[in-house]
Amino acid sequence: MRMGLVAAAIAPLTLIAIPAQAQDSAVASAQIFSGAYDKAEQKLLAELRIHPNRPELLLNLAAVYVQTGRDAEARALYTRVLAQDDVLMDLRAERTVGSHAVAQNGLKRIETVQFSAR
Repeated sequence: MRMGLVAAAIAPLTLIAIPAQAQDSAVASAQIFSGAYDKAEQKLLAELRIHPNRPELLLNLAAVYVQTGRDAEARALYTRVLAQDDVLMDLRAERTVGSHAVAQNGLKRIETVQFSAR
């Protein structure tokens, strides 16, 4: 299974995961791009009740949590993605990357921000 990713304008290196087969119905991507994190979170949580292990949903929700200062919750979601099989995702620039790489990058960003805040 391959998933598509779109680079978000909300923060450097933050990725918004979009299923490649449903680019027009990307779950919560419009809300994330516009900064409507509460609406994005509601949509993602509803989808996760139906599809609890979809990495693009977990990664998008982690991005929302990072943007709203909930690093511990984001870390838990990134860890959850890492506990699953690695799923190839398409980047906007015609490159592929695994869901594990996206999650590891998210964890590194959280650690970097926390370390620099000390």
